Amino acid sequence: MNPVYITSIGKFLPGEPIGNDEMEDYLGRIGDKSSKSMRRILEQNKIRYRYYALDKNQQSLYSNAEMANLAIRDALDRNNDDLYDKIDFLAVGTTQGDLLVPGFASMVHAETGLPVMEIATHHGVCASGMQAMKNAYLQVQSGEKQTAISCASEFPSRVFKHTRFETQAKFMNHAIPFDTDFLRFMLSDGAGAAVLQHQPSDQGLSLRIEWIDNMSYANLYEVCMYAGCNKDGSSVAANSSGWLDYASVHEAADDGAINLKQDIRLVNEMPKVGVNRFFELVDEGKVHPGDIDWMVCHYSSHFFRDEIFRLMKLGGMTIPEEKWFTNLYTKGNTGAASIYIMLEELLNEGHLKPGEKVLCMVPESGRFQTSYMLLTVVGSDADTGNGKVPEVNLERLPEAPHLEYDESDFIQSYLVRQLVHIWVDFEQKLSQVPVIHKLYRGKFTLEDYKLLMENIRQQVIDGSQWIARAASYIAIEHIDLRSLFIAHARDEHRDFQILERNYVAVGGKLADIQSGEKNIGSEALSAYLFQRASRENPVDLMGAMWIIEGLGCRMARHWGEAIRDQLHLSDEQVSFLLYHSDSDEKHFERLEAGIQHPMLTMQIAERIVKTAKTTARLYLLQLEELGNI
Repeated sequence: MNPVYITSIGKFLPGEPIGNDEMEDYLGRIGDKSSKSMRRILEQNKIRYRYYALDKNQQSLYSNAEMANLAIRDALDRNNDDLYDKIDFLAVGTTQGDLLVPGFASMVHAETGLPVMEIATHHGVCASGMQAMKNAYLQVQSGEKQTAISCASEFPSRVFKHTRFETQAKFMNHAIPFDTDFLRFMLSDGAGAAVLQHQPSDQGLSLRIEWIDNMSYANLYEVCMYAGCNKDGSSVAANSSGWLDYASVHEAADDGAINLKQDIRLVNEMPKVGVNRFFELVDEGKVHPGDIDWMVCHYSSHFFRDEIFRLMKLGGMTIPEEKWFTNLYTKGNTGAASIYIMLEELLNEGHLKPGEKVLCMVPESGRFQTSYMLLTVVGSDADTGNGKVPEVNLERLPEAPHLEYDESDFIQSYLVRQLVHIWVDFEQKLSQVPVIHKLYRGKFTLEDYKLLMENIRQQVIDGSQWIARAASYIAIEHIDLRSLFIAHARDEHRDFQILERNYVAVGGKLADIQSGEKNIGSEALSAYLFQRASRENPVDLMGAMWIIEGLGCRMARHWGEAIRDQLHLSDEQVSFLLYHSDSDEKHFERLEAGIQHPMLTMQIAERIVKTAKTTARLYLLQLEELGNI
């Protein structure tokens, strides 16, 4: 059996930390009234800040899968190795995914863009994150998988927004019950992810997993935290109806069956179950309290922390209070993701030292589970400064290239405003394309550079050709516009030769790049642009120029200098990119002339916008499909 190490951990917390006084600004006030329970709940849980993936209009800013992906990317970025193409197993836990079907892991896998692999969805409450961790651990331990990702992500805030309750017939004329209101001020959003490998990182610290223990007590207890039914009295009868057994979804909603609830009378059993298992692990010889340096416990409220301490004292075995770690009060209760977000802070912010023992505890109240995990810190904190891997992040805040236009002209203003929105979205998505993501994180290789040049060469050749074709379809009465297109094509028709020289200068063979085929993204981009160029007066191609020339103006030098510095190249070996950063500024002057042309109508402006949007998506596809011919 292989040893298993957590070699990096990442997290994602959406937006800015939200204080207690702002909570109802994001969740909304049910019936325009503040909750009477909120202060009491907050006094007990003592959470001061949390994060929501909602804005103040209760609109989602991310999906749950997107948050999971961002946590995974953070974990991979922090890893000393470039693992994007080496992940062969993904396990994901959550309480509620974005869809009923398919499984959450499928949605997360799609969002990450990682290779074909085995995946597993773990659905539950807080323990689902530890179930995912154990699955990944066993896969690597058995040798069946080499590199696995375990992830947990939670987005409960969207099920607590005021509008969900205001339309439910059962609560039209009175407040929602405490068992529902309680969770509105307990739970918040976030995601965490861990990379598991059979050997530790060669730099900084790793966490060796000694064992993981997950136990269910569902045979002994009724449901405690639940959604999909209503309890009758103190229990859920075996034949009680779930939400799918109602005559309609509307009827289930009106009856409050779909609401997430906590049985307050039963939840106090959770610390007892967790502490009992702790004593059992001591008796089994798995836990030696005196050896524990860090006790990382996911307690959902400060109230339960005190109860856990009390029960441990009664049992005669305690771990000193100074060894306990949580970030509940500043990061919030993120359910299944909480244990990842705590370990992320411990590992990445320099708290750990080699040789220390970390005991993790995750009690769950869904129908009562407990999870424990023992970790040993390995490696050297001298390698990277307190165990932190030095981070490289060359990503910039999105900023559209500048366009001169007549601000008093409504159509020009509309067009430029739309183009700016498209560009900002394009640049944000561009940073997540694997090859660009590697560049921004300092993990770009010479093979990446050669592959990039091989894949964009044909598109560079096609560029002058579709522009020239477009010029031939512009009517003679618009000869000034035709001249702009012709001048643009003339400037670009030899650019591919610069690219070829760069390729040879870094060790590539000229015959290889000249014989290369378009990848499937390039095929789609080229076909679209030639199709648009073959229509009468194809001035909408200014939208395509906005994207493609914008890349040169805004991104080319940034990328060229980053490639040069990371690969220790000369300016001559990245001259194609450096040249385009200068030449495309002149091309932008022609684009400005086109936008200010008298023939611009709202119909043409809308067509330019659509062409820009389509070109942006197809250009991303070209970069996403490097080597896929």
